Amino acid sequence: MNQGQAIFTVGHSTHELETFLSLLTRHNVTAVADVRSHPFSRIPHFNRDVLAAALRQRNIKYVPLGRELGARRDEMQCYVAGQAVYERVALLPLFREGIERLVKGSEQFTIALMCAEKEPLDCHRTVLVCRHLRPHGFHIQHILADGGLEEHADTEKRMMRMMDITPVLFEPDVNEAGLIEEAYEARGRQIAYRAGAEGAPE
Repeated sequence: MNQGQAIFTVGHSTHELETFLSLLTRHNVTAVADVRSHPFSRIPHFNRDVLAAALRQRNIKYVPLGRELGARRDEMQCYVAGQAVYERVALLPLFREGIERLVKGSEQFTIALMCAEKEPLDCHRTVLVCRHLRPHGFHIQHILADGGLEEHADTEKRMMRMMDITPVLFEPDVNEAGLIEEAYEARGRQIAYRAGAEGAPE
């Protein structure tokens, strides 16, 4: 268990490079785990090699984990009617290997999971990857576009409201943990990669 060990997420969005780097240094991030399936961008400074070089100059390690933890999968068993199913992705040995690499890396580095989307709930880094980091006891926080932090527990509450899933009074068998899992599944169905879809999560 990594009880209380900090791990962050961040979306590069359309930030200027210096702005993005300042988000990381502000929160003492020492390693970026790039979970984009295809680590390239219409914004040149977020292409893999350019970004890795810029991070290196700030003494921040760059680790590509898109193959392990990306949203666009090559494994066809992850798809139903052309859409990736996050619950199936999470069962892949390669995905579990990626989670274990984060767990191991957190012993030496303060990690930020990076993808493209500005809003945490629009991105698989939250709805897929963080869902499966939670059991490891991490203190997960999302770095927002303005540099502020959102606790993952608060992100989950926003997700429940977004999906219109709320605890039902006088139904003790319906616990909040189960409702949170229901919200993850519902949001995953909304944002998971669809083959041929433009603007699908990375």
